[in-house]
Amino acid sequence: MTDFDLFRINEDHEALREAIREIADEQIAPHAAAVDEESRFPEEALKALVATDMHAPHIAEEYDGVGADALATCIVIEEVARACASSSLIPAVNKLGTMPLILAASDEIKAKYLPPVARGEAMFSYGLSEAGAGSDTAGMTCKAIEQPDGSFVLNGQKSWITNAGVSEYYTVLAVTDPDGQRGRNVTAFVVEKSDEGFTFGAKEKKLGIKGSPTRELHFDNCVIPGDRMVGERGEGLKIALRTLDHTRVTIGAQAVGIAQGALDAALAYVKERQQFGKAIAEFQGVQFMLADMGMKLEVARQMVYVAAARSERGDTDLPFFGAAAKCFASDAAMEITTDAVQLFGGYGYTKDFPVERMMRDAKITQIYEGTNQVQRIVMARQLLKG
Repeated sequence: MTDFDLFRINEDHEALREAIREIADEQIAPHAAAVDEESRFPEEALKALVATDMHAPHIAEEYDGVGADALATCIVIEEVARACASSSLIPAVNKLGTMPLILAASDEIKAKYLPPVARGEAMFSYGLSEAGAGSDTAGMTCKAIEQPDGSFVLNGQKSWITNAGVSEYYTVLAVTDPDGQRGRNVTAFVVEKSDEGFTFGAKEKKLGIKGSPTRELHFDNCVIPGDRMVGERGEGLKIALRTLDHTRVTIGAQAVGIAQGALDAALAYVKERQQFGKAIAEFQGVQFMLADMGMKLEVARQMVYVAAARSERGDTDLPFFGAAAKCFASDAAMEITTDAVQLFGGYGYTKDFPVERMMRDAKITQIYEGTNQVQRIVMARQLLKG
């Protein structure tokens, strides 16, 4: 690229960052440890984000949203994640769940389901993975069989669904033509929490992001009206993968936020911690660690912002940049949070300080919305395609 104007942080973006950081510091961070310890949904964060229209900032104004661009949405997620990773999944998953509608749904479906999310009356989750179909999404077995009246009967399950049970709406991918071509026989639907035959599994007991419930979705002869189909029949997997091209950027933003929180905590600690008669920040070995942490963090942030600009423009090379941003930022977050724990020494290994939580939270960013091994496959395919 010879064009250096890949993205531009304008005054509105900076004002947004200042506003959301204040909200995160004052209304979200004070509850982060308890949310993690009690494995409870961060109601305080939801209330604060809804009150400021930051719970689903990506939804367009025509659907009662604020119409934040992709970069602004990343800034919101980043700043919330800096305080509490679990809370950052409120705006992140609202975008994940609604993105298939934004990309492919009819005007009627958009008009029905986007405004309640934009107004904070409902949340939206995303059902793609299954117990036997994680990275191999085309191997899903959840089926939606069309009935004579045009409705579909949904049977099967979905695994690892973020904010399951809290969200009111779900984009669910299911096989609609069992004998059709693999990967081209999948269709997307909107499922409502109140639909008969739709239930949830037990909450997963996770290493991190404990404030965001992760549960299975179970479908037992769940009837879905035909007018809830998202996009064309058989186009579901294509829509799902296009969705991930955009939302992997938001996971990169989440990773950047977690890493920033860990670096901020480490910087404050090393300036105060005294050993051998001076602050440990004065030791060259510590300074080298801090320099590497800051360098990796800034590279990750720039990659995420460049990818966000491509997401906003709908560039054809978004699949590479989205995968690269998510992969690099999440790997960097894991390294930075681990180093933060190291800089805290024995204290870093305790729950008296936030860095151990940040390290645990960072790990999932290397796994969900496609493992980093899958991201490397995506990137290699894009490179080989030229």
